[in-house]
Amino acid sequence: MELVSASLLLLLCLCCILLASAWKSQSQSQQGQLPPGPTPLPLLGNFLQLDRTNVIRSLEKYGPVFTVHLGSRRVVVLCGYQAVKEALVDQAEEFSGRGEIPAFSKDFNGHGVVFANGERWRQLRRFSLTVLRNFGMGKRSIEERIQEEAQCLVEELRKTQGAPFDPIFNLSQAVSNIICSIVFGNRFDYKDEKFIALNKLIFKRFRSAGLTSAQLYNAFPGILEKIPGPHQTGSKCSQEIISFILERIKLQQATLDLNAPQNFIDCFLVKMEQEKQNPATEFSLENLVMATFNLFFAGTETISTTLRYGFLILLKYPQVQGKEIDVVIGRDRAPTAEDRGRMPYTDATLHEIQRFSDILPMSLPHTVIRDTWFRGYLIPQVRPPGRGAGHS
Repeated sequence: MELVSASLLLLLCLCCILLASAWKSQSQSQQGQLPPGPTPLPLLGNFLQLDRTNVIRSLEKYGPVFTVHLGSRRVVVLCGYQAVKEALVDQAEEFSGRGEIPAFSKDFNGHGVVFANGERWRQLRRFSLTVLRNFGMGKRSIEERIQEEAQCLVEELRKTQGAPFDPIFNLSQAVSNIICSIVFGNRFDYKDEKFIALNKLIFKRFRSAGLTSAQLYNAFPGILEKIPGPHQTGSKCSQEIISFILERIKLQQATLDLNAPQNFIDCFLVKMEQEKQNPATEFSLENLVMATFNLFFAGTETISTTLRYGFLILLKYPQVQGKEIDVVIGRDRAPTAEDRGRMPYTDATLHEIQRFSDILPMSLPHTVIRDTWFRGYLIPQVRPPGRGAGHS
């Protein structure tokens, strides 16, 4: 009996060694001319080789461009200003594809702007920028909406009467209200129950994305998608946000004046009507829902978090406060975009806050749209399964 057990153990060890050897050989052959990086383990990739407290430090010996395996996903990482500029500016077309974040990508299913690719991305991005740039939403500009909300936020803060309070939700509501004003055409009272529920969902959605369970889902989506658990929380929040947006779209469809769109949704609905005979149109209800979701997704938490960092930094360095504001703007009017050119110190301070806070250090993943040479390495285009797929 002991001999059988020893034989089975020896066979198991031998199989593990052969599997690891085969994986290493396959990994090296797959990488070809990819940037250097640690040799991945079967299934786990490089997880056990990474310092979770400082991932970049554990990989910096490979240089500013390296390859790492997150589970079964192969990723090329660019570190530093120069490498990122060379890719996203100097070779912008080649690196213009949008990569996947499984925990988010499944909510959007390739629709909207942020996680779309190809012609859909080009059309929706162009339309969204045009609408926002031209303020094609009634007679009020985005700047006026921001000024109005800033006054509402100040009034809300005055209600604390100098007592200690947590500003997280107030700042989130203010930013969210600006987006609501642009997208829906109206702001909400800070006590509105639906508005409070929406902001709680957005807050919970972003927080869930940072959990260890969500990171594991990103590495092993095929396995964890079939298993219930905390990694499913974010997607449930997304579905509730989508339901809120759909409800608002239906309300606006019922009162839409095609000749006088008042907000982003109205403009999109008008475009849908204009292209309803085009079978290849990208202006569909699903893209409208997801493009609207993108505006909340890209704006609310990122901007409110930046504001919180800004307040903390200004509290730590009070000598920075008000250095130009009283001189250029005074106390009798709200600041405008035109003031920026006359306030170089304030402009530099805002840029420094964004650099220092670094709230999205990994940014959003990109893919190359064709096999691309970069700094002497060949980064392969991501191809459908069965056609030599490679992640980048």
